[in-house]
Amino acid sequence: MKFHRGNIVKEYHKIQTVYKRDPATKHKTLIEGDFSLPEFEFLRNNKWIFTEKVDGTNVRVIFDGETITFGGKTDRAQVPTLLMDRLNEKFLPKLDIFKEIFGDNRVCLYGEGYGAKVQSGGGKYRQDQDFVLFDVKIDEWWLQRHDVEDIAAKSGIDTVPIIGTGTLHEMVEMAKAGFKSRWGDFTAEGVVARPAVELKSRNGERIITKVKHKDFKG
Repeated sequence: MKFHRGNIVKEYHKIQTVYKRDPATKHKTLIEGDFSLPEFEFLRNNKWIFTEKVDGTNVRVIFDGETITFGGKTDRAQVPTLLMDRLNEKFLPKLDIFKEIFGDNRVCLYGEGYGAKVQSGGGKYRQDQDFVLFDVKIDEWWLQRHDVEDIAAKSGIDTVPIIGTGTLHEMVEMAKAGFKSRWGDFTAEGVVARPAVELKSRNGERIITKVKHKDFKG
């Protein structure tokens, strides 16, 4: 497939928390039932796909048709040295695989750098550092989950695990109760949810939301 070449290496968009934050707790907790966006309220009973939220740092893997480069959450963000070493080790040998998969299209793989020393609790996930994929964008096209998984399989890259489907209420209850991480014997940070069918709001932003277990702890 050939895509129009545009600016596909933009910083990853903000993921809005499902409910508004409570000023009474200095915004540490949520006002349950008070949706942060009207789109969430409208779609609350629809089918959403839940993935585990990983406690790490945003990483962009950028392929321009010829080379692979890396970026942090923002263009000014510095990727930690150990993580950058791991990214070079993991991705640079995949250049020919990327050329075979993507041709001369320009692509951005969005993921999380995670593991020991990436965040304060990073060692719970693993003792070294690595990258886990959660989105792929070619030009202005966000790929569907099965396409992301196909690219990951061909490239030898892990993807964030799907942990269930359901309504936004069910997502909130899952995060509120806490659930075991797919990475080990500890409570997962939270849930990221997106509609079963990719949707955008009136201003063109993606419909995607999140909630953390700690949002209910005060």
